[in-house]
Amino acid sequence: MNNKKTILHIIDYLGRGGAEVMLVKVLKELKEYNNIVVTLNPQNHFGKEFTCDKYYCLNMGSFARFPLAAVKLRKFIGKNKIDLVHSHLFSATLVARLATPKKIPLITTIHTNITASNDYKKWYLKWLEKVSYNLHKSTIVGVSSGVLEQYFAFSKHIPYKKYLLYTFVDVKEFESLLHPVNEKESNTFKLIAIGALRYPKNQVYLIKAFELLKNENVELDIYGEGVLKQELENKILETGVRVNLKG
Repeated sequence: MNNKKTILHIIDYLGRGGAEVMLVKVLKELKEYNNIVVTLNPQNHFGKEFTCDKYYCLNMGSFARFPLAAVKLRKFIGKNKIDLVHSHLFSATLVARLATPKKIPLITTIHTNITASNDYKKWYLKWLEKVSYNLHKSTIVGVSSGVLEQYFAFSKHIPYKKYLLYTFVDVKEFESLLHPVNEKESNTFKLIAIGALRYPKNQVYLIKAFELLKNENVELDIYGEGVLKQELENKILETGVRVNLKG
């Protein structure tokens, strides 16, 4: 490519979740590197917002095929002279640990409290997590102190290197707001929740909570997309709560 160092970023796919948004935003700030993005599966909800120097999809499909995906990734790493690998999310991290040669540094970002994630609860997945961690000890980055502490407490790994790096907001996106953020347009007390519509985010619990607030002047807007959209829409209609899915 050129004389820049090359980072390979690997993630499950590019849905509209916190990890995926963080990756897409970070790529725009890493102009001093060549950035290659590898996904396990082809979904991309970002369109032209997603930019990188090179993109490659492993087309893994079923999780049972992750060893094959690791073989494909190892060949890809060898052909592209990768200097560092950065993995996000459970499946992509397993593939990265199996595929990344030990001479290449591996960084893994933990984005969620793993005690609330189904990926880490099944015995064979916990076993794979432990074996793969010992196979290629990665530098672990947590997006909060709680996330970092829970990861090592739950997995019982002996830390190799660990760092706390808080997630961020791109303030440039808010510079053109039409109204100050503290301007109230009505007497309604409005709450906002942001997150992909999927189990770990627990929007179902929020809807149940708002059943107790139906007679109060309180409203909730949920921003996000995901597999639970239809289920949440149905619960909102059934309960009549003042909750809005904003996309």
